[in-house]
Amino acid sequence: MPDAVVSQSIHVLESLTHGYLSNFTIRFWNGETWQPGKGESGFKVALKHPGALRAMFWPFDKAGLGESYIFDDFDIEGDIFAFVGWLKHIVALIESRSTLSKLNLLRWLMRLPKQRNPRDLSVLGKPRSAGQGIEADRRGISLHYNRPSDFYGLFLGKAMQYTCSYFQHADDDLDDSQHRKLDYICNKLRLEPGQRLLDIGCGWGGLLRHAVQHFGVTGVGITLAGEQASWAEKTNKDSGLSDRIQIVYCDYREMKFEQEFDAVSSVGMTEEVGNRNLPIYLRGVSKALKQGGVYLHHAINLRPHTPFPQWTAFARKYVFPNGDLQTLPFVHNAAARVGLEVRDVENLREHYSLTLQKWVRRLEANREAAIDMTDEVTYRIYRLYMAGATMGFDRGIYQLNQTLFVKPEDTGAAHLPLTRAKWYAS
Repeated sequence: MPDAVVSQSIHVLESLTHGYLSNFTIRFWNGETWQPGKGESGFKVALKHPGALRAMFWPFDKAGLGESYIFDDFDIEGDIFAFVGWLKHIVALIESRSTLSKLNLLRWLMRLPKQRNPRDLSVLGKPRSAGQGIEADRRGISLHYNRPSDFYGLFLGKAMQYTCSYFQHADDDLDDSQHRKLDYICNKLRLEPGQRLLDIGCGWGGLLRHAVQHFGVTGVGITLAGEQASWAEKTNKDSGLSDRIQIVYCDYREMKFEQEFDAVSSVGMTEEVGNRNLPIYLRGVSKALKQGGVYLHHAINLRPHTPFPQWTAFARKYVFPNGDLQTLPFVHNAAARVGLEVRDVENLREHYSLTLQKWVRRLEANREAAIDMTDEVTYRIYRLYMAGATMGFDRGIYQLNQTLFVKPEDTGAAHLPLTRAKWYAS
């Protein structure tokens, strides 16, 4: 029986690798191996039982393959980005095939044993909340961010920046490129000593500390993640900055600021706001800004007129249950309605792909520590979702846009420099 199932599995694999130009290795549960081509094997897929291939691809649940990986129906050994390259090939192949061809593939899958490893309900991902109220968002944020901060430190580096770096060269050190990103944001905001900065979704407070230490401002950080707030407050105290930085644990809808800030930033936070609530969020930003103040909106956007790619379902279920990506035109239109004027737009999507690659390599290098702090399932969730996200950025489906807005004075004056020279000189 095992030999027959191996043969059936190989038939499915041959269908899924048709036209694939690279090589990899499949190791079956009985020790046999198979390769689609010749030459160096870029990665190895270890199928743990006779039903593993069926569990990966049937039923056609968009999160199913990721679930099969995190619950160990199969494992990915070696270069996970090469594995992602195979997934890209499979997606393109399936999209191009006829209905009859897809049905033939399905018939072969259905011949494989109906078997999968148990799903641990204590760690099973949560589907997207139907509502986007404060408590629903609080639960969604807690699912992702209230893991130990030291776990994130294993792959984020000393800056604790869970947003893309800013590279001059692809092989730049992650910590150096994150420091450059913080400088870049502060220069775009034209921060000067004595100004006040509001950072909405401040995370572990890295941008605020950088702005206070290097640009002489005072700041307020807003976060809905209790673990992050505690870590940021302790680090601010240890750094002697508690008197210059205030961390407020609240939702953006609970802010009470009235024209108090010279600058506002949001770096990788509005992906959690959603299309429905973005106008409410931007009203809060505009209300908090002084006239003549500037706002830096740094966010992952979905390419206009493009549906969510199917691999997004896994991340939305297991990582960002309330995550939602706006398009850039939607953001700009909503901002214009609250009196914010677009002054600069930049797409840094290649920088995010490079950042994700470095995060994954760091996570893999610290695998044992990551599992000790969390568990094997969590390690696999983060390894797969970050590697998989590079597909979206590389193809341009995901964009990372920084938009600089200004809230003009009643006269229309914006008091911005005529050129961007200072940003790039930094």
